[in-house]
Amino acid sequence: MRVFVAGGTGVVGRPLVDALVDRGHEVTASTSQPDNLRVVEALGARPVVMNGFDNTAVRLVILDAGPEVVVNLMTALSVPSRDYGRWLAATNRLRSEGTQTVMSAAREAGSRRVVAQSASFMTQPGSGPTDESSPLYLEGPGPIGSHIQANAAAEALVLGTPGIEGVVLRYGFLYGAGTAIGPGGEQAVKVQMGDLPIVGAGAGRYPFVYVSDAVSATVQAVDRGSPGVYNVVDDEPAAQAEWVPYLAGILDAPLPWCVSVEEAEKTLGVQTVYYGDQLPAATNAKAKSELGWTLEYPSWREGFRQVFR
Repeated sequence: MRVFVAGGTGVVGRPLVDALVDRGHEVTASTSQPDNLRVVEALGARPVVMNGFDNTAVRLVILDAGPEVVVNLMTALSVPSRDYGRWLAATNRLRSEGTQTVMSAAREAGSRRVVAQSASFMTQPGSGPTDESSPLYLEGPGPIGSHIQANAAAEALVLGTPGIEGVVLRYGFLYGAGTAIGPGGEQAVKVQMGDLPIVGAGAGRYPFVYVSDAVSATVQAVDRGSPGVYNVVDDEPAAQAEWVPYLAGILDAPLPWCVSVEEAEKTLGVQTVYYGDQLPAATNAKAKSELGWTLEYPSWREGFRQVFR
């Protein structure tokens, strides 16, 4: 099968391209950096340079690849920023504007299916666990709301393009090599330095997923599964008050300090309050039953120990 992976050299993209080639698929993978062309070649795929904001280039690259399936993993999250909203701005554009171009080009190329990355941490605060039908926090404050709105717009395009089997994979917070929660990653370093506080009661339930498990779910979605939305998260939603001190213990780091909701919103941003104290749990039952997905690390506890051993 011919598969086009947009964003084929990212944290999920590289192992995904490797896995798809290993399964016998004919893979074309894009990168925005010419230096990464050899990386794609080494994985056994055909590399192309593509700027996700260049509509003409995206169209021409996808038409040339002629894929039966397109996997859209494009983000702009590799460069950290102290301003959370500014950090998300380019990815929001890729979600809303870039997805429209990808879907149009996929339809023109005669693609059968598009599998697209989204996020599972977008639901309204309240009791959980939530599933794929739970209401999104579209009215969320500041960068939370704008990011969720961009993801929702992308999901609507993927699911609503005529003639395309649209599959949306709502990844949880990725952990493992190359992620923020991996050796040397931004969040892991904060935990190690004692700089990541517990917000309020720390009741926010993080939906984690190990990188390799996200990859295996994506491979399954390329090959099977009904069109629709799937939460790609592990079996054990992690309260902030549990996972931060647990990781601190693994890293021989100081125990985290606590900050009130009011102080966190004032000094750290509204996103820290939403994730740290309000985010409801998410379930992966649909992905397991309909994609036949199995996890290498069903619990973040075991996964963290493996990653940081």
